[in-house]
Amino acid sequence: MKKIYFVGAGPGDPELLTLKGQRLISEADAILFAGSLVSKAAMMWAKESSIIQDSKGMTLKEITDWLISHAVDNAKVIRLQTGDPSLYGALVEMIQPLDKEGIAIEVIPGVTSAMASAAAAVETLTLPEITQTVIFSRVEGRTPMPEGESLRELASHHCTLCLYLSITLLKKIKTELLAAGWDESAPIVVVYKASWENEQQIIHGTLATIREQCQQAKINSQAMIIISPTLGARHWKTLKKSKLYDADFTHKFRKANKIKEENI
Repeated sequence: MKKIYFVGAGPGDPELLTLKGQRLISEADAILFAGSLVSKAAMMWAKESSIIQDSKGMTLKEITDWLISHAVDNAKVIRLQTGDPSLYGALVEMIQPLDKEGIAIEVIPGVTSAMASAAAAVETLTLPEITQTVIFSRVEGRTPMPEGESLRELASHHCTLCLYLSITLLKKIKTELLAAGWDESAPIVVVYKASWENEQQIIHGTLATIREQCQQAKINSQAMIIISPTLGARHWKTLKKSKLYDADFTHKFRKANKIKEENI
């Protein structure tokens, strides 16, 4: 049977590949990887006989033609994509031509850069009674945004924003967030090449300062922007604690230590 695996390579550190993704790479007969975004270190498990091709200079048709040409019966063919294939991965665009050829598809999820960036900066994206919502989005540039999904509209919720593919649009980000009611002192974290050994950079700033900070650091690609009311919570003196671990909170696996009297 002809089959192609779309494997999420994660944010950069090859150890952040899933075990299934690592196994498939070690078994693959052909691997097409996004060389401009995926670390070559992810190929450390590939067998010597595997055909490995970088797709960074290829068009969509060239990519799908390559995959189709290598998808012979019983061959294990992998399209290795940065982060998670389902998020900004042009997944459906690549799969449609394969569907027409009757080639089976399996997608293996990966760690997306928003999670890797939060981990690198030791930040939480949600906090009780602060925000329980995370929006993954990007800022309109050459690709238009659908109606109702402008940054200003999304930012009006004042929850966590994880912005992909937008590091060159920090001026616009500031304008739109100010218009949505954010303050210039709102904290922002920018993480460049999250988890990439010897290349990762973490910049803590504010809406007022982050653009100049990134320009000074010469960061203009492969960066995650996190804007959230939770940023810096590690250093707050007081926090609203999670009910899950509250001694006074009963749940399926633990009874409360005491029952609070209700006000009558």
